[in-house]
Amino acid sequence: MSETNKLFNQFSLYGERRFLPFFITQFLGAFNDNLYKNALLVIIVSNAVIGSDSKVNFLTNFAVGLFILPFFLFSATAGQLADRFDKAVLMRKVKFCEIMIMLLAAFSLFNQNLTIMLCILFFLGTQSAFFGPLKYSIIPQHLTKKELLAGNAQVGMGTFVSILLGTLIGGWIITIEDGTYILGFLMIAMALIGWISSHQIPTAPPVSKELTTSLNPFKEISKNFNLASQDKTVWYCILAISWFWLYGGCFLTQVPNFTVSVLNGHPRMVSILLGAFIVGVATGALLCNRLSKGIVNPALVTVGTLGLSLFAFDLSYASSIFASANVNLKDIMPGEFLTLKGSMRLSLDLVLIGMFGGLFIVPLNAMVQARTDISVRARVISINNIVNSAFMVGGSLLGILFLTILKWSILEFFVAIAILNIAFMSMIFSKVPEFKSSFILWLKSMKKGN
Repeated sequence: MSETNKLFNQFSLYGERRFLPFFITQFLGAFNDNLYKNALLVIIVSNAVIGSDSKVNFLTNFAVGLFILPFFLFSATAGQLADRFDKAVLMRKVKFCEIMIMLLAAFSLFNQNLTIMLCILFFLGTQSAFFGPLKYSIIPQHLTKKELLAGNAQVGMGTFVSILLGTLIGGWIITIEDGTYILGFLMIAMALIGWISSHQIPTAPPVSKELTTSLNPFKEISKNFNLASQDKTVWYCILAISWFWLYGGCFLTQVPNFTVSVLNGHPRMVSILLGAFIVGVATGALLCNRLSKGIVNPALVTVGTLGLSLFAFDLSYASSIFASANVNLKDIMPGEFLTLKGSMRLSLDLVLIGMFGGLFIVPLNAMVQARTDISVRARVISINNIVNSAFMVGGSLLGILFLTILKWSILEFFVAIAILNIAFMSMIFSKVPEFKSSFILWLKSMKKGN
């Protein structure tokens, strides 16, 4: 009995050296990325270094593009290196590079040099592109099959919490007196701690040492695509993971405008709504292990799909009611928002969208890891990163299509994305019947459990 409980106690992983140092390392890396990215976006939007409004929109989108571009350029090479060398050693090298990047980032902040700031964003994207295949390929190398879902749940939870903290803290610190100095020193400290932590990660040697490294990214992308598509289930899992990032990006990108133009909220209210969404994702990630009893269960992907669309529909409906009821209010502050009728329903919708997103994404990541041979796992994950990035760009294009060209409202856009979610995932389920069959078996087991 106690042994069984141990297997499904996902928090016990924090007592293991094979997990805790890695978790700290990846958590601080994601935290640092978002500290800097959001501080830079605040600087751009506030015109602190621009001097006019004419370049704000261009620079905002250009900054996002600079961070994503390295994933297209370097992910294939990163996956190749991760399959060829010890992953723990490579992590230490990547984290050391982060220290150098953060030193330069602090210098750019101190001097308010926008050109260097934008270059730093590209360097951070490059570092993330090299870290990604290491991050997801080392998990199944250090954890058992029964721990795999729990490990992914903890990493998923940590990633989204770090995004939330980095977003809020970075955006806040940069606006206070001497904020650039405080932020610069904080980023350097986080990079140093992450580098120290990486030295405690146990070795993760490669299986195939005869693999050669090519610096031609296009050639390697083609090879890695072939590897990723050899297993049909793995390939469609990659597409589903990428769809999640498109779906989440479509919502998160619109949250600031949604807050101000639909809910009549003050910009400070954005943090509450973003926080509700990301707390929901973290909660959903942690629930995965309990709902599937520690087994990688595709059924949860179907559950997540249904929840993502259902509560997106309700969010649109509840937002319309809230806006009509509070049409005479302007610049609603966070404290005031929470006292208004309908605010709890809105917040709960965002939490539940996030929660079902967590149930959706964690099993997919675990399935890719579990069903990919260790000798090619990092290269397959590198393709996952490339496809993720392409879908994120596609999400931006969908936003432009619906909101700018077709001139739909934000609420209509949310409904459209929810419908597209059902359509896209229905295609995935038709290609991989395992999702449907496992969902039916899961429902039967839940009924028997009751």
